[in-house]
Amino acid sequence: MNAKRPVCPAPASMSAAPAASQTYQYTAMDHSSRGETALAEEVALAIAYNGISQAVMLVTPTDLEDFIVGFSLGSGIIHDASEIYDLKLTGNGSAQYAQVEIASRAFWNLKQQRRQLAGTSGCGLCGVEAVEQALPDLKVLAGAALPPVQWLDGLRQRISDFQPLGQHCGAVHAAVFMDGQGQLVMGREDIGRHNALDKLIGALVRKQIDLTGGSAIVTSRCSLELIQKVLRAGIQTLISLSSPTGLALQWARRHNLNLIHLPQKSAPRVYSPAQENQP
Repeated sequence: MNAKRPVCPAPASMSAAPAASQTYQYTAMDHSSRGETALAEEVALAIAYNGISQAVMLVTPTDLEDFIVGFSLGSGIIHDASEIYDLKLTGNGSAQYAQVEIASRAFWNLKQQRRQLAGTSGCGLCGVEAVEQALPDLKVLAGAALPPVQWLDGLRQRISDFQPLGQHCGAVHAAVFMDGQGQLVMGREDIGRHNALDKLIGALVRKQIDLTGGSAIVTSRCSLELIQKVLRAGIQTLISLSSPTGLALQWARRHNLNLIHLPQKSAPRVYSPAQENQP
């Protein structure tokens, strides 16, 4: 561990994953017509850390390296991308495998988490230990100014440029990053709303994009898990096209995260910081 290793290198062996979308035939129920349409694809991605299986996720087969880095950070498995020493993708078709080598300290923490969760029931969130895992003690952000309201003008329309798969076949969520100058610089898509945000965070980290003054934009509903992922990444503003849950709002306020809802036909709504704290 004395020698510095490369951070998040490209996979040594690329996997033969299917395309993000493929064309399928359909028949109208009244037999009046037949046609074909593009449908979004998904694959089962099994992730193992230091040889120990951790999770199997259903994901859109694009930007898988970004997803693995973002998932590792957003799930608290690692605290910094430098703790990933190697990443290999293998597999064929709908079965994909990721072998991730992480630092010894990160792996020890992961084993402790797995030991705490042992014996919980199949729902995956039962027992005191599992609840503690779902409601972790996260670092409070320093706090940042809200983005100027003009940056949000036409934002719903502007992010469509970062949703090529969604525009093509639908059925996917998107996560987009707006930098500290109000420019949209990067987006990622996935069938899973958590996955899309994981991919975006992973891409930002791997490309070393400056997060200062920036905002994450998500097209999905805003629940607690998304708040936690943004907090762990250190992004200080989250903009959602859908309403947040009450618990998500509480966590945003508690951790100094700016939380903005962008309704379709009305002005942006600032949920965090609380209204009474606004000048």
